Amino acid sequence: MGNLLKKDSKYWNDWRWQLKNRIKTPQGLKKYFKNLTEDEEKGLKLTAEEFPIAVTPYYLSLADPYNPECPIRKQVVPRYSEIDPKIQISCDPNALEEEGEIPHLTHRYPDRVLITLTTMCPVYCRHCMRKRKVGKPERAITEEEFKPIWDYIKKQNQIREVLISGGDPLVLSNEKLFHYIRQLKKIDHIEVIRIGTRTPVILPQRFYDDELLRFLEEISPVWIVTHFNHPKEITEEVSLAVKNIRKTANPVLNQTVLLKGINDNPQTMEELFRGLIRIGVKPYYLFHCDPIYGVVHFRTPIEVGLKIMSHLRGRVSGLAQPIYALDLPHGKGKVVLSPQYLVKKEGRKHYFRNYEGEIVEYEF
Repeated sequence: MGNLLKKDSKYWNDWRWQLKNRIKTPQGLKKYFKNLTEDEEKGLKLTAEEFPIAVTPYYLSLADPYNPECPIRKQVVPRYSEIDPKIQISCDPNALEEEGEIPHLTHRYPDRVLITLTTMCPVYCRHCMRKRKVGKPERAITEEEFKPIWDYIKKQNQIREVLISGGDPLVLSNEKLFHYIRQLKKIDHIEVIRIGTRTPVILPQRFYDDELLRFLEEISPVWIVTHFNHPKEITEEVSLAVKNIRKTANPVLNQTVLLKGINDNPQTMEELFRGLIRIGVKPYYLFHCDPIYGVVHFRTPIEVGLKIMSHLRGRVSGLAQPIYALDLPHGKGKVVLSPQYLVKKEGRKHYFRNYEGEIVEYEF
C-alpha cells in the first residue's frame, strides 16, 4: 500500500496506472485506514458484498487514515449505514428506473438524452445515485449496443443535446471514446455534447494525456461537467487537469451533491465554490441528495440547502453560486429551490429580506 501512494513514483501521473492499481477490496482499504469505526468495520464486511469498492491511489491519498469524519474517507469507505434497513427504509425503489426501451439510453426531456457508455468508474463513491448499477460488472457498451442508440437519436430531430455518462466515460480507451463522440458529432441536429465525468476530481491524471487533450480541442466546444463535493478535493493535480481542459477551449462546470456530514454547512460550501471559481470551474448545480437505496443516510432536510444558498447570496459573486435543485419522483424532472426573499406586499410596496436579514422596502 505504501508504494502505491508514493507520488514520486514514475507511474503516478499515468492515468492507466492509476486505474490498474485501484484498491478494490476491504482488505486493501483496511491496510490504509486506521481506527475503523464500528459502522466502517461492518461496512467492509457486509456492505462491500452488495456495493462494489474501488478507489484510485491518488484519491485515496487525499483521505485521512486516522479521522473517520474526513470528507474523502466518507466518500470511499463503505459503511453499514448504506444497507441498514432501519436507515434505508425511506428510499424510493423506482428512483433508478431511467432507461426506456433502448438499453443504455435515457430520454426524459424532449430535447436531450443521456447515454451510459460504461458501468465502470475510477472510484465507486458511497453517495452514488447509480450505485446499484455501476461496477456490476465493469463493462463498456459494444458497437452493436451503440448502433440502436445512434439510430434513435438520428431519427429524433427534437433532440439537441447529448449527455455522455456512465459509470464514467473517461475510463474508456481513447479509441473507443473518440469513436463514439465522433459518431454523435455526425448528427446534424445535435448542438450540444456534454461529458459527465468525475475524473478531474478523482483521476486528474486523465487530463495529462496529450492525445485526449488534442481530441478535446478538435471537437470543441464540449461541456465537461464534473463533481466536486468538498474543498479538500481541490489540489495542485486537479488545478493542472482543469488548466489543461481549459486550454482546449472547453468549459468546465460542476455539480455538487448536498451530503450530510461532508458538506452540509454554509462555510464548507462557500470555501468549495470560491475554490472552484479560482481554478476556472463554474458551480452549476447543487443537488439535493436523492432518496435512493444506499445513499439515504447522506440526505439532509431541504432547509439545510436553502440556508446554504441564503448564506452565499451577497457573500460570493454570482459566478460562484450554483442552482439548488432536486429531482422529482417518477421522472417528473428537476425543480429549482431558492430562499424566499419577498416577505410581503402592500399595494405597490414590496418588502424584501436581503442576505444580511434586513427588511428593505421597494416600491413598484
